[in-house]
Amino acid sequence: MNTTQFIPEILSEKIEKATFTWQTPSNIALVKYWGKSNPQIPKNASISFTLNNCHTITTIDFLKSEKSEKVDFDLFFEGKEKEEFKPKIAEFFNRVANYCPYVFDYKMIIKSENSFPHSSGIASSASGLSAIAMCLMSLEKELNPDLSKDFINQKASFLARLGYGSASRSIEGPLVVWGEHPEIEGSSDLFGVQFPYEVHPVFKNYQDAILLVDKGEKVVSSTVGHNLMHNHPYAENRFTQANENLEKISNILQNGDIKAFVNLVESEALTLHAMMLTSNPYFILMKPNTLEIINKIWKYRAENESNICFTLDAGANVHVLYPENEKDAVNKFIEEDLANYCQKKQYIYDTVGLGAVKK
Repeated sequence: MNTTQFIPEILSEKIEKATFTWQTPSNIALVKYWGKSNPQIPKNASISFTLNNCHTITTIDFLKSEKSEKVDFDLFFEGKEKEEFKPKIAEFFNRVANYCPYVFDYKMIIKSENSFPHSSGIASSASGLSAIAMCLMSLEKELNPDLSKDFINQKASFLARLGYGSASRSIEGPLVVWGEHPEIEGSSDLFGVQFPYEVHPVFKNYQDAILLVDKGEKVVSSTVGHNLMHNHPYAENRFTQANENLEKISNILQNGDIKAFVNLVESEALTLHAMMLTSNPYFILMKPNTLEIINKIWKYRAENESNICFTLDAGANVHVLYPENEKDAVNKFIEEDLANYCQKKQYIYDTVGLGAVKK
């Protein structure tokens, strides 16, 4: 793996202080990545919809200081200093230090807020770490004005990945592939790339309603979940299946076979949870209301000849996916029926988005 292209050779400018703000989205994987090797290299390729409304807004103030051996930063989340979040961010800075040596030259004040509940299965680490990566790249652009937008996005995805794998898929949109795959031109284990082929109109402006079944923290962290794949009896078959499914969904996204899309996306979600059910130690990530919602979706789809489907991340919340032409009908179904299975009847309407936005 050649990562030398991400090590800055010359930083021509001197910046005493700067402030950057980025809004970066969460994403929802259609073909799941589950299992990795160091440093944050996926065992299989994955593809996700970039979201729009579920995002993190992060501001970093950079203040030039004496060069130190330790990255110096304060962290505020939703207006409050969060010491408990600092070890994860400190580890991220340590991982990117070779690629962003300037982090030792500045005191950083990081202020971040989410548009959705933290640590509840809506990939807050993906949006949060991608936002920090974009702020770092904004500083690097000031230090080296010759950097191109494409390089900045690619390196930001590379940096974000070192903090949290699927964060690599939160820089661009609407569809991003992460993981080297022979059928996806330009794909890499090191960073995410935009899906390189023309997408059928039915999959444009796709809808995603996130049903908040459980807003509490996840039963098991993603890191622990990924590590359980190391000695998993079905791991190798799963990695093969995922890469085959990515090839299938690539064709589906291009030819518009929405029935095949529904089948593959739901199968991927259930397979992810099956891997946790059959690991050791084993975990049940769904809640009773997760299953109630899934069965309601299946019943609604059969009775209404709908193309509604669900997917899940490593938690209890349900992502309800549906084409824009079914928006009114499905939203009514959610409000009148599915909301009853959500914590405090809470859900988030979202759509496919285009990635990071500078504020």
